[in-house]
Amino acid sequence: MSRAWLDLWVGLFVVAGIGALMFLALKVGSMNTVNKADSYQVIAHFDNIGGLKVRAPVKSAGVVVGRVTAINFDDKSYEAEVTISLDKRYAFPRDSSASILTSGLLGEQYIGLEAGGDSLKLANGDRVKLTQSAVVLENLIGQFLYSKAQEGAPQ
Repeated sequence: MSRAWLDLWVGLFVVAGIGALMFLALKVGSMNTVNKADSYQVIAHFDNIGGLKVRAPVKSAGVVVGRVTAINFDDKSYEAEVTISLDKRYAFPRDSSASILTSGLLGEQYIGLEAGGDSLKLANGDRVKLTQSAVVLENLIGQFLYSKAQEGAPQ
């Protein structure tokens, strides 16, 4: 009888441990999310988004102020259309700029939002007009090699 109780307690302990790990994984996975009720959506167009993904953070001065909620292709302007959800606590001027940046040398990409000086604030559905696309390492290497080849070519 004591062996059966021991097996039962070990089983309960294992189930509780797995439940705790799942809880932590879900908590970490949805960390720093922006509540849809307390946020507003803005749209930014980029020539190249590199490796930007949905749910990537939007940071201003190193603080997470929002998340990327959708990435679509605009077939009229042939640009990537990125929908950003910003926390309502942070009201950015209409002339703010958005850049796709990389954390570290080869880290994940995020959107850096830099405030402008306009007195009017971004509202739900507005478009961020000043954008800077992602720096693609392959393009930089190609430009460097092309410029070196031009320097060495006879004139």
